[in-house]
Amino acid sequence: MSRKILVDALVKNGLATKDANAAVNTIVKTVTKELKKNQKFSLTGFGSFAVAKRGARKGRNPKTGEAIKIKASKGVRFKAGATLKAGI
Repeated sequence: MSRKILVDALVKNGLATKDANAAVNTIVKTVTKELKKNQKFSLTGFGSFAVAKRGARKGRNPKTGEAIKIKASKGVRFKAGATLKAGI
């Protein structure tokens, strides 16, 4: 699903296009803000977003086979809620 399809779905449920865009933007900004503070963001029944930390590790350059160091990093993890799992 694209952002446009989500906005169109909100418009079909009675929101103006401008308001639907604002709602989607607010949700994205709120989730991003909470994750930047290393907080978990949950929507009951839908799922939760959390920051996952990966430690530094050694790897190999697939082209040359040379050993390289991979820096520690952060990523976002999503865990589906019960209602979402049941609806699939």
